[in-house]
Amino acid sequence: MEKVKLTIDNKPIEIPKGTTINKAARQLGIEIPTLCYMQLHDLNIENKPAGCRICVVEVQDRRNLAPSCATNCEEGMVIKTHSTRVLNARRTVMEFILSDHPKDCLICPKSGNCELQTMAHQLGIREIPGEEIASTSTYRKDTSPSIIRDLDKCILCRRCEMMCNTVQTVGALSAINRGFMATVAPAFEQNLEHSTCTYCGQCVAVCPTGALTEVDHTPDVLRALADPAKTVIVQTAPAVRAALGELFGMEPGTLVTGKMVTALRELGFDYVFDTDFAADLTIMEEGTELLDRLKRHLNGDRSARLPILTSCCPGWVNFFEEYYPDLKDIPSTAKSPQQMFGAIAKTYFADKINVSRKDLVVVSIMPCLAKKYECQREEFSSDGNRDVDFSISTRELAAFIKQANIDLNNLKNGEFDAPLGESTGAGVIFGATGGVIEAACRTAYEIFTGKKLERIDFTELRGLEGVRAATIDFDGLPLNIGIAHGLGNARNLLDEVRSGRSQFHAIEVMACPGGCIGGGGQPLHHGNSEIIKARAAALYNEDRGKPLRKSHQNPFIIKLYEEFLGKPNSEKAHHLLHTKYFDKKKKIIVKQ
Repeated sequence: MEKVKLTIDNKPIEIPKGTTINKAARQLGIEIPTLCYMQLHDLNIENKPAGCRICVVEVQDRRNLAPSCATNCEEGMVIKTHSTRVLNARRTVMEFILSDHPKDCLICPKSGNCELQTMAHQLGIREIPGEEIASTSTYRKDTSPSIIRDLDKCILCRRCEMMCNTVQTVGALSAINRGFMATVAPAFEQNLEHSTCTYCGQCVAVCPTGALTEVDHTPDVLRALADPAKTVIVQTAPAVRAALGELFGMEPGTLVTGKMVTALRELGFDYVFDTDFAADLTIMEEGTELLDRLKRHLNGDRSARLPILTSCCPGWVNFFEEYYPDLKDIPSTAKSPQQMFGAIAKTYFADKINVSRKDLVVVSIMPCLAKKYECQREEFSSDGNRDVDFSISTRELAAFIKQANIDLNNLKNGEFDAPLGESTGAGVIFGATGGVIEAACRTAYEIFTGKKLERIDFTELRGLEGVRAATIDFDGLPLNIGIAHGLGNARNLLDEVRSGRSQFHAIEVMACPGGCIGGGGQPLHHGNSEIIKARAAALYNEDRGKPLRKSHQNPFIIKLYEEFLGKPNSEKAHHLLHTKYFDKKKKIIVKQ
């Protein structure tokens, strides 16, 4: 590989040709401030539009300052990264950015965690010259069930566009207009609800300002907790326990299951349950559905559509309803664990504690912003009363705990309540890409073959490759499995299914890179694959430590079927635990 020699701040370096100045400087321990630049390490994707110009440097014999994120090193370059000319330019650029930026920092959702605010502080900005003559944009706020856009706070870093278009291939966001009115928005300035947005939240996870934030349901939860007429219960998704600790100074991958349970009790929840219980229930329904289709297919019934697609991820469900409505009879009809939990909580559990449905409030803690939309879908309610009332993210839970002055680090470990808090290891691994289909295989194997599964860990289904394939031996029947995480990768598998070229019997899809552990509501990881790997390892460690690791072994699931549901995919189970899908292909209407 050809290399070049150059000098940065009087320090010589030899690096491969094509390396940007920014990366070369970092190798020397020189930090150049950046705002629009972002690297997603695990995806090998960079956002470097060189739009903000905060990262400019001075290159000898070059007239203009160069954006270090998008300028490659050349032989003999002499570079100054913090000269007086550079410092003055950065301050001027920041002053221009701030001149058109709202000044509501005290009530902004990103206050205290805003990269623009942090950068302004680092550059020593204390006043904004010319602010009185700046042309200020006047966009309205765009509120959807999951995501809020405040375009007045957009700084055109285009990180959201990179995530939406390059990583997820959703295409809901693009740059529009010019000058002070330039921003990133859905096509033809439509709102998110009338765009192709899937609410995966990956745009929110990378936005450096308050231009994209989640809809916060915490105030609604607080009001419910304060209402003596309401019984408020909470469910926690598996990925939350592997990431929540990061927001309290713990290392990535630190499991805080017990501490989280105690914190939720101190917040005032009447019952603290585990979504893993509903994950086990999902396996019973989805696994039975897979086996039914598979047996019918083997017997020559071509109406049994294969491959079956997992349906746990609402961002993924939104995606195929938008882009692949012609395939809507292929996904499993099983509801997601969040919605299965809500349906059981407001029927089976409500009856057990003698509380009416309307007085039972179900709250979910999820790593996902699409869950906020999912619980508001009409089909997941009864007479207008939602199965799940409110969904809050991992970040929102952390903020709620801090507001209540609860020291998570020093809490004792609590235990989930029964019966909806008991789960197996199979339910835990739902949070990592490949986990849903691995959990399904553990149960489906024993039901299909009638034999005990000796090898519980299907490690061939694990990993962070965007698209993976594996064949599992079901006692002589080779079961072909596909796995994709990230909607861009899912598109590749779906195109094969649509064309009739897919050889898979089952496909698991997660909308977010890494699965739920990399969800749009998780602590920000900025594409760092080491953080994602640590979270996944935590879930697999919890799985290994469970006394029961197959969903059909969960005694409370067995009791639920005996007392209430009958058997998997019975008429009652199908009514409560299954759903249908819709053609939601958007019609983009050009404004006249």
